[in-house]
Amino acid sequence: MAGEDCVRKRQSGSTTSYKTPENEEVQRRPEGERSFQNSSNGRVDVDHVITRKMQLIAEAEQLKPVFMKEVDSHFTEFVNSLVAKSALLDSSSSSSLFPASCSEKELHKAKALRAPPEHGKIFTARRSLLDELFEVSHIRTIYHMFIALLIVFILSTLLVDFIDEGRLVLGFDLLVFVFGKFPVVFCTWLCMFCATVIVPYSLFFQWAQGYCSSSHRVIHSLFYGMLFTLFQTVGLGFGPTYIAVSYALPPASRFIVILEQVRLVMKAHSFVRENVPRVLSSVKEKSSLVPIPRISQYLYFLFAPTLIYRDSYPRNPMVRWGYVATKFAQVLGSLFYAYYIFVRLCIPQFRNSSQETFNLRGLVLCIFNSILPGVLILFLVFFAFLHCWLNAFAEMMRFADRMFYKDWWNSTSYANYYRTWNVVVHDWLYYYAYRDFLWFFGKKFKAAAMLSVFTVSAAVHEYVLSICFGYFYPVLFCLFMCFGMVFNFILNDRRKGPIWNVIMWTSLFLGQGVIICLYSQEWYARQYCPLENPTFLDYLKPRSWSCHMRM
Repeated sequence: MAGEDCVRKRQSGSTTSYKTPENEEVQRRPEGERSFQNSSNGRVDVDHVITRKMQLIAEAEQLKPVFMKEVDSHFTEFVNSLVAKSALLDSSSSSSLFPASCSEKELHKAKALRAPPEHGKIFTARRSLLDELFEVSHIRTIYHMFIALLIVFILSTLLVDFIDEGRLVLGFDLLVFVFGKFPVVFCTWLCMFCATVIVPYSLFFQWAQGYCSSSHRVIHSLFYGMLFTLFQTVGLGFGPTYIAVSYALPPASRFIVILEQVRLVMKAHSFVRENVPRVLSSVKEKSSLVPIPRISQYLYFLFAPTLIYRDSYPRNPMVRWGYVATKFAQVLGSLFYAYYIFVRLCIPQFRNSSQETFNLRGLVLCIFNSILPGVLILFLVFFAFLHCWLNAFAEMMRFADRMFYKDWWNSTSYANYYRTWNVVVHDWLYYYAYRDFLWFFGKKFKAAAMLSVFTVSAAVHEYVLSICFGYFYPVLFCLFMCFGMVFNFILNDRRKGPIWNVIMWTSLFLGQGVIICLYSQEWYARQYCPLENPTFLDYLKPRSWSCHMRM
């Protein structure tokens, strides 16, 4: 036994003594490479290379979702930390403004001054989301698909007209009709704009100059506040509406007048709301200078694509006129896109359905047949106005903050959808309706503040549609106040799974179908069943129900 052990030791020693650097390198190589080397005998084994390459690709595909998940989690943690730090900074600043040791009387006095502008929205230089996404070839292909669909609509219309008429019909009678009486529209807009430039600025200038030396500051403020409110309600409120109705402007022309009316009202309110606290603060600090913005700053704000006033905004160094021309061309293309959608998908359907007897089956079919044109119109409104139109004006004004919308299509809750669909209007509602409501009534009434914001938004949307269509049919108001409010609480921010995004899109599709179907039926019912001497109540009652029943 001892002899065998000695022999084994000698053999092991001899084997270790013969280890060379080449042998060690061979031993350290992976098993696949050693087998490949042994099997090839100096020749390249092509099958083995392909097999090994496929194995590496498979391993990379397995690691890819794990890697993307890690990146997403780290990015989410980073964003959440930024939000937490921002909230902490906001709370610390508010606590420094209102320390715990101050008395209730001092707290009430401090609340009398509203938050200065720097505590509101912060503007930073950033691009629009679609401009960034269109740099990705996959997203750009979706844009190309919509262009191809427009080409199909054009070919379909031309071929049908050629078969019916025996010639190519290139008229755009519908566009000419809906944008008719354009001189009246331009004169009305010019009067509105000039009045918004002169009246709010002059009233604010006179109030700010006289407020410091006035011995009756409350009466002084109430007087100018009443004049400003009178201008908002009568000058900008009643005047354009009266012109749109009395001159019987067509639908698109009315949309231009009424949307500009709403925009200028919101702009004038923002200008006064942001600058009044600055004057009050300067008077409280007994400053010799009254912070009154220059007229050029106010004029820039009226053209800038934002509803939140600031003395200055982030600006780009130059204007890309090619970019401006592209955006306006896309707006024009979207306009023709909407024209062909109505010509091919809406008018034939509703022109025939208006002559049929009203029944539940017909209503259901009408709603589901209206989903496709409704969704396409939704996409076109978003792309043409919120992306192209606002970006074109932002580029001409060198306005650098292009976050007019966020990724609303990824929303898993209606609360997030309302915040991201139209950031421009949402910011105005958040700072001047929601936050001011909480400032006035207290933070305990958040639900009431949210309800008031929903009511204001729904009422303004319904007002715009009622004036533009020429009849009152509160479909959108009911969808806002009933389903919109319910979904806002049910599909809240705690819903994060992809199934909630599917539910949101499904409800959005159905809502668009309901809006297109019911408003189109009412429009054609008022064309087919006119009243000789309509009263005020006739404008409020839906004509589509009685018209179908008589027919």
